[in-house]
Amino acid sequence: MSDFTKYQALGNDYLVIDPLRIEFTPTAQTVRLLCDRHTGVGADGVLIGPMAAPRPGEPVELRIFNSDGSPCEKSGNGLRMFALYLAEHYGAEPARQDETGQRSLVLRTVAGDSRTDILDFAEGRVRVEMGRPVFGSDAPVALTAGSRRLDVLNLHLGNPHTVVPLDDVSSGLAKELGPLIAWHPEFPQGTNVQFLRVVDRGRIRIEVWERGAGYTLASGSSACAAAAAAHRLGLVDGHVVVEMAGGTMEVSVGEQGEIALTGTSEQVATGRFSPAFRARLAEGASA
Repeated sequence: MSDFTKYQALGNDYLVIDPLRIEFTPTAQTVRLLCDRHTGVGADGVLIGPMAAPRPGEPVELRIFNSDGSPCEKSGNGLRMFALYLAEHYGAEPARQDETGQRSLVLRTVAGDSRTDILDFAEGRVRVEMGRPVFGSDAPVALTAGSRRLDVLNLHLGNPHTVVPLDDVSSGLAKELGPLIAWHPEFPQGTNVQFLRVVDRGRIRIEVWERGAGYTLASGSSACAAAAAAHRLGLVDGHVVVEMAGGTMEVSVGEQGEIALTGTSEQVATGRFSPAFRARLAEGASA
C-alpha cells in the first residue's frame, strides 16, 4: 500500500495523503517536509483526505495545505485531482453516476461544498463548481507595489484573490510584483495574485503568484478568479479559455455569476516513505 499519490495539472502538483490508509499528522512542518523539492517528495501542496470513510451520495471532506505549510481554503486543481483519487481508490462509494456514465460527487472543504463531475476518467477531465465570487468593489482600486501604481480588482472565491489587468504579462513581472502584492499591508492574511491580459472575448492570459506557494505554472482557483474579474469588467463573455504558463483550462461564468472550472490532470506516481523520512515526519508532527 502506498503512502502518497502524486498528481499534476499543467505543472501544478499536489500530494494526496489518505488518513484512512496511513497515519499522518498534518502540521506546518510535516507539510513543508513533504513539499520540499530537494529533501522531500516535492509539490505545490498537499491534499489530506478523505477524513472519514466515503458514503454513497454524501459529501467527502478533505483538507488542503500550501507548500509553505499554511492551510488553503479551496483549490480548483486540488479538488479535481482529489476527485480522480476517490474514483480510483473508492470507486462508486462517494459518487453518483448518470445515464451517460458521468460520475458526480460533492467535495467538502473549509470553504464549503463543491460539486465535482468526472467527465472522462481516462483523460483525467474533471469539472468543478467553484461557487460565486464576492468582489471587494465594483471597479478596480489603486494599489502601490514597489514603485508601481496598479489598478486591481479584489475578490474572494473560497480564498482571496487580487487580479491585476495589464496590457502585457510575463513570468518576470509576476515574480517581481507578485510577492509585493501577495503580502501587501492591504492584505494582512495574504492574497493570491493574477496578472491578467485579455486576448479576446473568449480568451485571457494570466501569470500567477500564490501567497502560499509563490510563482505557479497553473492554478485552477486563479484561472477562475481572473475569468470572473474579466467578466465583471465586461471584457469577456461567459465561456473563457485561460492560458497559463503550464497550459490552458476552461472557465464558465453562469447567469448568477457562478463559476465552474474544467480541465485535465493526471496521476504522476505513488510511493512509500523511507524509514528515515518517516522518522523526520514524526519529528515534525511532534515539534
